Amino acid sequence: RVDAWRGEPHGREDQPLAWRRPEVLDPAVFPAADVPIINALRLPAEYLIAPAPGGDRDGWLARLERAMQRGVRLVQLRAPGLAQAELLALYREAQALTRAHGARLLLNGTPEQAQAVSADGLHLSSMRLRALERRPALAGWLGASCHDAAELAHACRIGVDFAVLGPVLPTASHPGAPTLGWSGLQALTEQATLPVYALGGLRRTDLETAWRHGAQGIAAIRGLWDD
Repeated sequence: RVDAWRGEPHGREDQPLAWRRPEVLDPAVFPAADVPIINALRLPAEYLIAPAPGGDRDGWLARLERAMQRGVRLVQLRAPGLAQAELLALYREAQALTRAHGARLLLNGTPEQAQAVSADGLHLSSMRLRALERRPALAGWLGASCHDAAELAHACRIGVDFAVLGPVLPTASHPGAPTLGWSGLQALTEQATLPVYALGGLRRTDLETAWRHGAQGIAAIRGLWDD
């Protein structure tokens, strides 16, 4: 990430140089090692994991709208307690809202569920990740939850676009659970060949720290959902 310079950038070995927006880059014309870099350029710094709506769907959608207004552009819908029909109906309703703001909504579920709603992408739980031997044939982003080096290496091996890694710090939902800490996060991001979001007890104020330790940005529930 370079945000200031002097002079006119040019290829030091006479390479051609052109300015392009990340969304128009075609990974097929780049070396394979550049594909994760292109993904990192396209991904935002914040990844909201939206909590289950409970009984107040209208209130939940209103809070999702406010998150969009605060600049969130990548969201995961995670509602494991909902029956499939309810989950897919909620996804369609939420997707209409996120698309109105130019945001992407990933479904935490199965490839079949993601296909059923033409999802913007799929997020794999660590259990679903471990069960896969290859990347599912789906359009859109493919993310995965990882907790250790083995899961992260498996995500890289099957071609996941990005991973969420944690917990980095203690969380209210899992008090006393082991954490990676910032140094543990950095040790794992240095091994990864894909963008990694830091997860666990984080807020927007932790973004610079996450970047310094090799992360793409932060993933959060409360830290990005709460007003």
